[in-house]
Amino acid sequence: MTEEISYQRNKYSDDVHFVSKDVREFIIIGTAHISRHSADLVREVIEKENPDVVCVELDEKRLAALSEKNRWENLDLKSIIRQKQLSTLIINLVLSSYQKKLGEKLGVNPGTELLEAVNTANEKNIPIELCDREVRVTLRRAWHSMGFWQKMKLIAGGFGGIFEKQDLTEEKLAELRSKDVLSEMMDELGKAMPVLKKVIIDERDQYIAQKMKDVQGIKIISVVGAGHVKGIINVLKNDEKIDLKEIEIIPNPSPAAKIIGWGIPAVIIGSILFIGYSKGLNEAGDNALFWILANGIPSAIGALIALAHPVTIITSFFAAPITSLTPLIGAGYVAAFVQAYFQPPLVKDFQSVGENARKFSMWWKNKLLKVLLVFILASLGSVLGTYVGLVEIVKNVFN
Repeated sequence: MTEEISYQRNKYSDDVHFVSKDVREFIIIGTAHISRHSADLVREVIEKENPDVVCVELDEKRLAALSEKNRWENLDLKSIIRQKQLSTLIINLVLSSYQKKLGEKLGVNPGTELLEAVNTANEKNIPIELCDREVRVTLRRAWHSMGFWQKMKLIAGGFGGIFEKQDLTEEKLAELRSKDVLSEMMDELGKAMPVLKKVIIDERDQYIAQKMKDVQGIKIISVVGAGHVKGIINVLKNDEKIDLKEIEIIPNPSPAAKIIGWGIPAVIIGSILFIGYSKGLNEAGDNALFWILANGIPSAIGALIALAHPVTIITSFFAAPITSLTPLIGAGYVAAFVQAYFQPPLVKDFQSVGENARKFSMWWKNKLLKVLLVFILASLGSVLGTYVGLVEIVKNVFN
């Protein structure tokens, strides 16, 4: 019997890794999320090894998203706006759209191998453990870990990947199927944006490995993306004890961010009051009017470029000067909420958002994407106006 098991294991590809710890055995299958080969390998290993538990690199929401065709229809857009999570939604949409684009080229839906693991385990009545951190926690931790320019770089790069018209040759498709390429991509991510890699890759390696150790059973199969394999094995071999609660916390803004967030309004208001005291109320009124126009006009122009509802454009103009004086809410969120109220997305907009997001013109036609576009452009207009207004008003203090 031992020889038979050994023989079967020798037939597996290099994507299957074995780690023994005391009496327990962990079998880690490194997969590509857009590979039919990975899905077939997952089923083969689970059926032959018959483990006590199958761990999958999913959380409940990602499993529901893969299993349900109406994932976007169930989106509560107004609630997301109220909770100030539009930035997270945009990142999620950009990443999933790009992955889906590659999946279509490869002829397989992203995440097929993860669903195959779940389905195979269910067929054999093997317990399933969802071992990944909730995707919203990961995205929000990643977002909070980046500075402003890093965020802009990420969004710009993501949109570039969505709209890129590059034709994928057979050689390129074969390269994308390679697990080594996935690992190299992780390494490149670490070099370009170390903070982002720490949250999206390293922390999840630790999280998944600890969840694997916490499950009941002697033989555990874990199905994870190839880029996570090395990190998970290191955690298991070193017997690291990971505090899951610590890496589930959404970090508060840094003290520096709070100082800047409240410092800019304090400087603006203080400067106008000082101008009023030293140069008269008329001069203070002129600077206050400049602040309103410097903020309101760019934000309204941003909403106008997005072809927003007229009320949204007017709201952007009046909201920007006010919201720029508090870090609690931005003009983009106010504009997005008004846009969603007056031109709410239809069911068809939710159904086609993944496909439409890859077409530049559809960001103006799909009502859900238009809400996101209003948020982005109105926010950028307000940021620009804040900078112009701050420089001009502070300059007037010393003139």
